[in-house]
Amino acid sequence: MTATELTSGARVATAAPAPSIRTRSRGSGASRLRALDGLRLLAALMVAAYHYGGRGGEIAGAWGASPAREFPTMAPLFAYGCLGVQIFFVISGFVICLSGWGRTLRAFVASRISRLYPAYWAAILIVTAAFALPWVAYKALAPSEVLTNLTMLQQPLGVNRVLGVCWTLWAEMRFYVLFAVCVVLPGATRGRVVLFCAGWTLAAALAQAAHQPFLNVVLMPEYAPFFIGGVGLYLLHRYGARDPVAWAIVLLSWLIGQHYAVAGLWHAPSADAFSYRSTAGIIAVVTLGFALVAAVALGGLHRLNWRWLTVAGALTYPFYLVHEHLGWVVIGALHRDAGLPSYATLPLTVALMLALAWALHRWVERPLTPALKRAVDPRRP
Repeated sequence: MTATELTSGARVATAAPAPSIRTRSRGSGASRLRALDGLRLLAALMVAAYHYGGRGGEIAGAWGASPAREFPTMAPLFAYGCLGVQIFFVISGFVICLSGWGRTLRAFVASRISRLYPAYWAAILIVTAAFALPWVAYKALAPSEVLTNLTMLQQPLGVNRVLGVCWTLWAEMRFYVLFAVCVVLPGATRGRVVLFCAGWTLAAALAQAAHQPFLNVVLMPEYAPFFIGGVGLYLLHRYGARDPVAWAIVLLSWLIGQHYAVAGLWHAPSADAFSYRSTAGIIAVVTLGFALVAAVALGGLHRLNWRWLTVAGALTYPFYLVHEHLGWVVIGALHRDAGLPSYATLPLTVALMLALAWALHRWVERPLTPALKRAVDPRRP
């Protein structure tokens, strides 16, 4: 695994939660895009598969051996799970455009803060407490570092992270700021959104060519096409499949996105690498992610309207936050210490992390999200 991987080691993790995924589809009234909720959980499980069995590093200590030895058949497939992050970014582009349309800047900011922080704060405290236990082999951060992590700005500040997953939240936050300034503040219209997509695509390409660290931080060339592609897919959802400009945005974003995915995740076959991802495999997973979100956008998955998918969507963000580091602890206890077989330990660990995610949603997000939203935007009923 190369040092330039988009999602190596501690960098592969969670994407931010989507707001309540509701839209007014043409002629059908308000409806929830439950298929998108299911797709979010699928992407989260892809990342979990990568963290638990698709890479080396600290997870090998949890298993007591290389995950490639524990899962000789599945480990090569689990290695592609890191691309769940790119799928998350496509979904985020779609949902943030949906959420920001028609909202004031203050309402948009309140929505994002209230959705991001409650479960995140709880996850920081839970992981810190777990790592501080004397029988847990992982080292907790210093108190000052933990407190800084509560801001969600630890990465740009150069502070060690409690959660390896938070790099995606930093990417999401930068996308929110760009979208808020360029689209939400002046008021969302089709023309402004198209201009936003075109301008960001060009600016990101220029930033890549300029090799200026500040521009790379702001414009995120390697992640921009996935967010922009999601925005283009929302335009198709809103204005219909006969919108050639929206299709052009999606196609260009896919072409650039697969380039960055291959550049970041492909390497020549090597006996020293934990896993090998083929170029065709990487492109296929990226293409599948775009295609599935497009199917939701164009109504192709409207029959997937099961109520349990709403619950799946609600669990995705807290599951993302806690699954990696706490998963190491659970895997070590079940497999290395208790001797449970690896193929039983893996699904049981996922189930326990989903149960914890439900608890965080039920007792943290439900009460704190509306309270925090009212605190940020008290004028909103």
